[in-house]
Amino acid sequence: MEVKLGGLGKKERFQLGQLIKAHLPIITPKNAAVVLKITQKKAAWLLSHWAHKGWLSRVKRGVYIPIPLQTENPNVMVDEPWVIAKSLFSPCYVGGWSAAEHWDFTEQIFNSVMVLTTKRNNNLEMNLKGVTFKLKVIKPERLFGIKSIWIEHHKVEVSDPTKTIIDSFNDPATVGGIRIAIDILDRYMTSEHKNIKLLYDYGIRMKNTAIFKRIGFIFEKKYPKEVDWIEKFHSKIKTGYSQVDPSVPGDALITSWGLWVPLKWKKGGLCD
Repeated sequence: MEVKLGGLGKKERFQLGQLIKAHLPIITPKNAAVVLKITQKKAAWLLSHWAHKGWLSRVKRGVYIPIPLQTENPNVMVDEPWVIAKSLFSPCYVGGWSAAEHWDFTEQIFNSVMVLTTKRNNNLEMNLKGVTFKLKVIKPERLFGIKSIWIEHHKVEVSDPTKTIIDSFNDPATVGGIRIAIDILDRYMTSEHKNIKLLYDYGIRMKNTAIFKRIGFIFEKKYPKEVDWIEKFHSKIKTGYSQVDPSVPGDALITSWGLWVPLKWKKGGLCD
């Protein structure tokens, strides 16, 4: 249902102006109460009132964003989804395919924002004002390898180039599957961001031997000249078997890496 902009009295215009000047990434009764020096109950009523009049847009219950003054349609989409992600899911960072796009590691087009968060959520996918957020809950100790960037007045976190690679081999689903993870690795290996030592160090910090199985196998196939690093990767694997991509179980075992892969990969047709 279309919401029409309604008039505001002098006091309401002043209060709304104070909120806008505060450059809040999202507006809630709690932070509005602080800015306006009123109770949360009063703030909650005002926010609902302003949303009804078309001056704020409701993202979800108790969460609002300001509507740009130049807009003709109050039913706007979220302008800066990364800022919204930080506000709603912190501690978190933007990672996976969203980070790969940011670092120019992929030409794939994704219609959602991948967020890795330590905050437990009942829903791992949600649509807010036309933007889809995909969430992956991670352990607090994996909250590293992050770069801060500024989006207008707000600082947000994104996985750095190397952590983006490590995350994709820890869980290929964060980039849309192992084949895309390999493509992303290819771009990384020919970019200014290439840092195999850091890749190795990050892999150790993740404490998931499957990362070294996957990366080691791919290096052996695609970057055979990196003999020393392939040996280092191999030294970190443990007994037991892992899937190269848990979402697509493999049907051929690479015993040297303890890795299940598609049969054609074992025969040499990597990524065919």
